[in-house]
Amino acid sequence: MSSATQEIKRITTHTLQKMKAAGEKISMLTAYDFSFAKIFDEAGLDVLLVGDSASNVMAGHETTLPITLDQMIYHAQSVVRGAKRSLVVADLPFGAYQSNEEIALSSAIRMMKEAGVHALKLEGGIEICSSVKKIVSAGIPVMGHLGLTPQSIYKFGTYAVRAKEEAEAEKLKSDALALQDAGVFAVVLEKIPAALAKEVSQSLHIPSIGIGAGGDCDGQVLVMHDMLGINNEFNPRFVRKYLNLYDDIKDAAQQYISNIKAKDFPNQHESY
Repeated sequence: MSSATQEIKRITTHTLQKMKAAGEKISMLTAYDFSFAKIFDEAGLDVLLVGDSASNVMAGHETTLPITLDQMIYHAQSVVRGAKRSLVVADLPFGAYQSNEEIALSSAIRMMKEAGVHALKLEGGIEICSSVKKIVSAGIPVMGHLGLTPQSIYKFGTYAVRAKEEAEAEKLKSDALALQDAGVFAVVLEKIPAALAKEVSQSLHIPSIGIGAGGDCDGQVLVMHDMLGINNEFNPRFVRKYLNLYDDIKDAAQQYISNIKAKDFPNQHESY
């Protein structure tokens, strides 16, 4: 059977668990539309995250707070259409799960039914465990998120590294274990000391996904706009830019303008 006709095997939460057990690192990247999801899926990304960072990089908001559940469902629908292999995880946005367990479950069901994603991600520790249990009990996989949790940015007042002090570090460790006990299949650790991330990762039997948390997590995630160099105003030390698309796209647009002004586009070959 040719590779073209072979059935594509979907990455699942079970796949990620086996990867952790085998010591194979998990690759994860955000995606917000069909075209990029298709490219990333074909490239072999294990997980595509429909992040509420869409509020920043797609809509231009200062924080992730304004994006709505309806808007997240729209982005998630688009990504699911482009992903044949990758596990697609979507953020539940601010306000969609914090109030109580019933609202959390209702939001989760809407996202799963209307967008067709394979799992959800929720920010927070012990304080959201009851909602996590409620959602998981309905058969919906949940990924946790600890450390710098952007939906709580006004509480923190800064995007600085979290859990540097002993008390916060101890709470994070307790939160990670509580989330695991509540049934999450993985947990994102954002912008915390590498040594702490290593300790937490080793204490869990579920995978950890790091972003600004060192190399000892079971996987890594970045925002696609940062990794591709589309966003030229955000340059934290944990981002490695694999391209500089901001300048490349700007140069291409300027060349296009120049060709039109010079009456060079379209030429005879490009006309009917």
